Amino acid sequence: MVVHHEADGYEGFCKFVETLPKGDLPNPYIFLFTGSILENGQSWCPDCVEADPVIEAALKNASEDVNFVKITVGNREVWKDSNCPFRKDSRTKLMVIPTLIRWKGPQKLEGEKCAKEELVEMMFQEFDD
Repeated sequence: MVVHHEADGYEGFCKFVETLPKGDLPNPYIFLFTGSILENGQSWCPDCVEADPVIEAALKNASEDVNFVKITVGNREVWKDSNCPFRKDSRTKLMVIPTLIRWKGPQKLEGEKCAKEELVEMMFQEFDD
């Protein structure tokens, strides 16, 4: 079963990353950076809303040892600020949301690619980094 984690905002992201083992990770961590959730239960980001069902479907077929980490980047105003810390952090270098990153690996999907079933499924496949 996939292990789910969540963190809210940049501070939450930093605190979560501090808890990760140093060096090689024993299991893969896939980070999803997405817009905050509105009262209607969906993100303010339309691309994130479109990608959600594709990502959820891929999680159902993912390897049992995958850690899935959902990070909310904030509301639209926070995200659109050119000084948003997610944009400046060398660990994330976010340009768009949604973004899927395989932590400590080269794999990264951005924007509309996060709604492409075959690409998202590849993110969750087991393979040597």
